[in-house]
Amino acid sequence: MASTLDIDGQQAALETAVTQALEHARRAGADACEIGASVQQGMEINVRKGSVETLEMARDQGIGVTLYLGQRRASVSSSDASRNSLMEAVKRALDIARYTAEDPAAGLADPALLTREMPDMGVHHPWALAPDEGVELARRCEQGGLAVAGIDSSDGASLTTSEGVSVYGNSHGFMGATRVSHHALSCMMIARDDAGMQRDHDYTVSCDPSRLRAPESVGRVAAEQAMARLGSRPMDTGRMPVLFTPNMARSLIGHLLNAIAGGAIFRESSFLCDAMGESLFPEWLSLGERPREYGAIASSAYDDEGVYTRDNEFIVDGRLASWMLSSYSARRLGLVTTGNSGGARNVRLQAPLTSHEALLGNIERGVMVTELMGQGVNTVTGDYSRGAAGFLIEKGRIVAPVEEFTIAGNLRDMFGNLVGLGDDIDRRSSVHTGSWLIDDIMVAG
Repeated sequence: MASTLDIDGQQAALETAVTQALEHARRAGADACEIGASVQQGMEINVRKGSVETLEMARDQGIGVTLYLGQRRASVSSSDASRNSLMEAVKRALDIARYTAEDPAAGLADPALLTREMPDMGVHHPWALAPDEGVELARRCEQGGLAVAGIDSSDGASLTTSEGVSVYGNSHGFMGATRVSHHALSCMMIARDDAGMQRDHDYTVSCDPSRLRAPESVGRVAAEQAMARLGSRPMDTGRMPVLFTPNMARSLIGHLLNAIAGGAIFRESSFLCDAMGESLFPEWLSLGERPREYGAIASSAYDDEGVYTRDNEFIVDGRLASWMLSSYSARRLGLVTTGNSGGARNVRLQAPLTSHEALLGNIERGVMVTELMGQGVNTVTGDYSRGAAGFLIEKGRIVAPVEEFTIAGNLRDMFGNLVGLGDDIDRRSSVHTGSWLIDDIMVAG
């Protein structure tokens, strides 16, 4: 039988427990306190070769209490969101705070910056999906891949669905609640020829199940991508243009966001510490966030400390225009929070877009990267070195799959050498981007 969370009842219970715990903290002598509590319920199904390997129903909950004695701070977390657990967490935080050092930047967000409105963000769409219905969808996904000629086997298909509610309150009198849902289908297919075996995957994800792609489509794309990798060969060494597919380009944006996060800046652990106002990208590109975009997967009316969210522009006409700040990191830098406690939400690029075919056509000889491996990215120095796989491009055409090569350079140089942005926008995460064509990167086979 399909089961969904009693979202109204859970929200009311969390709000009551948080309110009581805040009052308990005040009476116990805390100068300030903030509490987050959440409950999530979901289902995960894994199918391989038509058989159900796992079917799990999960219910997760958690709390986080941060308490201040003057400017002494302590935090306690727990996987139990009950009233008694919250009260115990407050007691433990009080005990810890008495022994911590004072931090002049510690404290709650400025009450004047807390959100005053809670609009519906369109991110809560529960899916009353029975287990047998979920199994059928996962099987259809796998069958879509197995139907592709040349596919040897499947590494399985998965379906996940969940919904939850989180509540945040603080001793400024703020209380906010966010309801969310998350649904996904994914598939991994295996192709084989005389030279060996290759695998690839595809997925679809949304907060609204009606916006998921057809299961058969996910399996088919995974299979076609696996087939395309058969016959992969080593890549030659040299400097050349590199075309990052959208999923790979997203990781480059992630490195940028990590480098402009307030924590990295006040700790002086970013290669962009002294880059404010400087040109990082071509002047035709701007990058910002749209945290209140209706129906977008990361939309929220407030950040992790209750500050109202707003559109922020981090890159304007190629230049670094803003750090990404929480209240704490802003105080450390003598600035004002940008509403980014918890990170950026719904990152979008503004730039002229080029078709994928036209981007390929601009490459005399280069490589398209479809997979990145390893953790060789140093955001302190900007040095970049990762293993990769993809396709050799010659005279504007894909000519062969390639693997076991390394891309090396410096992120600042790579950002500056961006020459094209594709119109093949991938909207499956909080960062929307198309392909990136970057010139003059060292590729080592």
